[in-house]
Amino acid sequence: MAGEPLIPRIGTPENPIRIAVLFSGSGTGMNALFQHQGNQSCTHKTVLSITNKSDAGGIMFANERGIPVVIETVDPILAKQERRIEQERRIMKHLEQYSVEVIILSGYMRILSEEFVSAYYPKIINIHPSLLPAFPGADAHSDVLSSQVRVSGCTVHVVDSGMDSGTILGQSRVPVFTGDSRASLAKRVQIEEHRLYPEIIDLICSGHEVVLED
Repeated sequence: MAGEPLIPRIGTPENPIRIAVLFSGSGTGMNALFQHQGNQSCTHKTVLSITNKSDAGGIMFANERGIPVVIETVDPILAKQERRIEQERRIMKHLEQYSVEVIILSGYMRILSEEFVSAYYPKIINIHPSLLPAFPGADAHSDVLSSQVRVSGCTVHVVDSGMDSGTILGQSRVPVFTGDSRASLAKRVQIEEHRLYPEIIDLICSGHEVVLED
């Protein structure tokens, strides 16, 4: 089956693909991407960072690089579903303003609505700390340890309307050792996340063809 590029144009160092990063926490993965984009041959550039947390640690990394930061928290007065849609509409305005071509999730701890995903599919990319389709969900490391499997890792995938169920773009494996804690496993996986994610983003921004799974 023939694939096709996820993005309708090929990025170049002179005209890079315009990326927005959505994050909620420390931003270490986002910072690894920023460092990678410092290479002169990089074909993509982060033009906007968006967080739902006013105290997110990653704000510092974006500020250090001079990358615009937008803080869009949810409105707690609204009903649960309404507050998600309303917040996402604000985010969409920023994405349009900055002519964003690809959305990168980097520790963004909110589930996106079907409407939001549909508007940008297949140009929302996520990294998950397990070898999908095994151990989807919010606490993969704990699930891995509870299962007593001996191998874990990370997966870069297209975001679809399911839970960590989109087309897999790349994976990296790490061993799970007897006596591992959640923290020790997470640290080992994070090293691979910081290596793999920029590599996969390079591929999709340079015209790599992908067969999207139904």
